[in-house]
Amino acid sequence: MDFIITSLQSWDIEIGSTIKNTALEISKQNRVFYINTPSSFMHWLRTSKRKAKTQVNDNLWIIYSNFPALPANSMPFRWLFSFVNYCNNYMIARTIKKVMKHCDVKGFVHLIDTDIYRSRYLKQLLHPDISIYYRRDYVIGVDYWRKYGPACEQALVRQSDIVMTNSSYFTEELKPLNSNIHTTNTGVNLELYDSSVSHDIPADLKAIPSPRIGYTGAIIERRLDADLLFAIAQKLPHYNFIFVGPEDEFFTQHPLHTLKNTYFTGHKEVADLPVYIQHFDVCLNPQKVNPITEGNYPLKIDEYLAMGKPVVATSTHTMRDVFAQYTHLATDVDSYLHAIQTAVDETENTELKNARIAFAHTHSWAHSVEKIYKAIENHKTTAKK
Repeated sequence: MDFIITSLQSWDIEIGSTIKNTALEISKQNRVFYINTPSSFMHWLRTSKRKAKTQVNDNLWIIYSNFPALPANSMPFRWLFSFVNYCNNYMIARTIKKVMKHCDVKGFVHLIDTDIYRSRYLKQLLHPDISIYYRRDYVIGVDYWRKYGPACEQALVRQSDIVMTNSSYFTEELKPLNSNIHTTNTGVNLELYDSSVSHDIPADLKAIPSPRIGYTGAIIERRLDADLLFAIAQKLPHYNFIFVGPEDEFFTQHPLHTLKNTYFTGHKEVADLPVYIQHFDVCLNPQKVNPITEGNYPLKIDEYLAMGKPVVATSTHTMRDVFAQYTHLATDVDSYLHAIQTAVDETENTELKNARIAFAHTHSWAHSVEKIYKAIENHKTTAKK
């Protein structure tokens, strides 16, 4: 099969992602065309000098649109938003049709990765053999999307042949709109997050003694509980808390930076993250509980477990549903303190380490994509009846 992927996420993003790994896995057996649509005029300026397409491997091409997306979300009226958004969809469809003609794409699966605006009308404009809407993040919980986003997503869910989600929480929420819905969870790059590979300690960790309690990923206010972290770090002065990743403005100005046992390394390349995780004693995911995080599948948990590390995380629906047996879940300062101290005591437990690694290996990208293939085959079978 040929796959055309339209995603809210640019391929150029510096961090790893579910959709990029999914595209790479699909390309092992199928041709994949990943449409890299500029999210803004400035993004278009940065990417407009690229070639029209870039080949990643034998079966995967990144297709660059040659126009900036119009600012549909800033329109004051719904009818005007719909008109401008349709124009964006029409221009994207023109780009895709050129690719289809040039690459002799006759029939294809269209995978929409949470791209609720720019893919809203593509089914009508492109007529794919199978259309799949994939919700892997609760974007309509973000202020930017709240005005027009819910209606667009509901329309996409209703019109799609198949709906995929990465958590049972999302599946139950969307099931009333489309009964052909499947939970895929996500995968982990097991070649990168390989606990058997020994890494030298990074230079910026050498002066930080154990126990090291670490977090990797974006450090942003709407996802992480900064006040919780501040209270925990104050109450555990002999534990060192390390945050690896880019910070938003809120975190850069937070009192966390004034504590002697908190360290912020800044952005690191994806390939370097396993190095840091290997030298943590315990890994954290101190999320806030809100509509954005409650059903979100935290990929970093699989990455932590694949490295065999004890994990302490906020008790969200997905954490309870998927990871409860292999992590320590907490809800407030006191339960976090207890969980972290318990997890530190487990750092030398080989049996628990091996169990974590074995569990993470059940969440490979191959396993995740196989669920997409199975949903497609079931749809084909049903359609023939």
